[in-house]
Amino acid sequence: MNERIRPNPTLRLLATLLGSIACAATAAATNGEPLPCEVGAYAMADGTSLDIAPGDPAGSLRWRRTDGTTGALKPQGHERWTSTYGWTGRPDGHRVVIRGCGRGGLRFDATKGTRIPLVQTDTRFEGSGVELAGRLTLSPGDARVPLVVLVHGAEHSSALHDYTLQREFASHGIGVFAYDKRGTGASGGRYTQDYLTLAVDAIHAMHEARRLAGARAGRVGYQGGSQGGWVVPLAARIERVDFAVVSFGLAVSPLEEDREAVAFDLQRAGFDADAQAKAMTISDAAIGIVESDFTEGYDRLDAVKKQYANEAWFKSVRGNIAGYLLAATPEVARRDLRALVAGIPVRYDPMPVLHNLDVPQLWVLGGQDRDAPPFETRRRLAALQAEGRPITTALFPNADHGIVEFETKPDGERVSTRRSAGYFDLMADFIKGKALAAAYGDAELAPPPH
Repeated sequence: MNERIRPNPTLRLLATLLGSIACAATAAATNGEPLPCEVGAYAMADGTSLDIAPGDPAGSLRWRRTDGTTGALKPQGHERWTSTYGWTGRPDGHRVVIRGCGRGGLRFDATKGTRIPLVQTDTRFEGSGVELAGRLTLSPGDARVPLVVLVHGAEHSSALHDYTLQREFASHGIGVFAYDKRGTGASGGRYTQDYLTLAVDAIHAMHEARRLAGARAGRVGYQGGSQGGWVVPLAARIERVDFAVVSFGLAVSPLEEDREAVAFDLQRAGFDADAQAKAMTISDAAIGIVESDFTEGYDRLDAVKKQYANEAWFKSVRGNIAGYLLAATPEVARRDLRALVAGIPVRYDPMPVLHNLDVPQLWVLGGQDRDAPPFETRRRLAALQAEGRPITTALFPNADHGIVEFETKPDGERVSTRRSAGYFDLMADFIKGKALAAAYGDAELAPPPH
């Protein structure tokens, strides 16, 4: 789930599988090394909040506001930092001073802020046959609050380390439980992409969140991005919760995701339906290789490549799995890609679960999402709404995967600039059970039928 600079086509599948929205870091590390002492949530004198998270590369920081703006911070000495715009590397003019590792507060340009004393409780709990590491984050005080469990995308990194939504939601009166997916961070077990196993782990996480929150727990539900869009509805169907938020997830199978991504690649490049239909043979051949566990199907892919290599549209094919296999040798695919996609049920159909799910759901989609194009998903969700399912959809028309906006470089690659305005507020209002506002940024809202 990462807000990120877009990778080159050869590495694009890696980015898709290893990330969703960049949710950034918590105030305690999970790998035995302390995180920067400045990391935390800050209440600003103008009534807003500011999150400070570890940055990339090490030694840098990243700031985020709930309005979606963000920047990278580079140290200038004497507790001073300079900012660059989004992930572009260009100076944005902001200056930040963080006093005493945050204990003395900070100043963002001319506005002062003080660190919010969030209450965090680390825990270890039993998932489905493995021990998982989790953390509950609450706002100060003893007020009853809604509680959201953050469910992973397909990343291999630590959620406890990376998810800034822990602090961002908690700073706005929402309790948050994050946990490291099995086989990642401080959790035990072997990494898997089996949706049922992950859904059962999420249910155990929900139980642990309720236990730790005790009397403070109000309505309880899930928020999951990317691959979490397959896991969250399944968990909510197995054991009912009060709400479910799916961010940049899909109501189609992983196989259909790749086909739709290839078609969207060609559509953006200006090619017609005939070219898109031809390109589907590439996606089908690539999926055949994956389904054979990378043992066969390379001859079929090579034949398709030779058939269409000289056509104008061929160089515009990216997709997810298709784009990777077009660029990789069989040896590289078997060595690198096989481990990344192990266990993915490429033909998993989420619709039977969604047809029978009465939990109120918010689906947030990006209109320019190259990794998980929203078009068929949006059509299917509209059909479910017409059936009476309690689904609200929100399409941010200019957002890529992660609900992040971007600039397009001359070579066609994208550089992320910010999270879409209104995205955070929309999720927070839904989680709190509030009546939704008429507008959240430029999102196109479609409420459930009444």
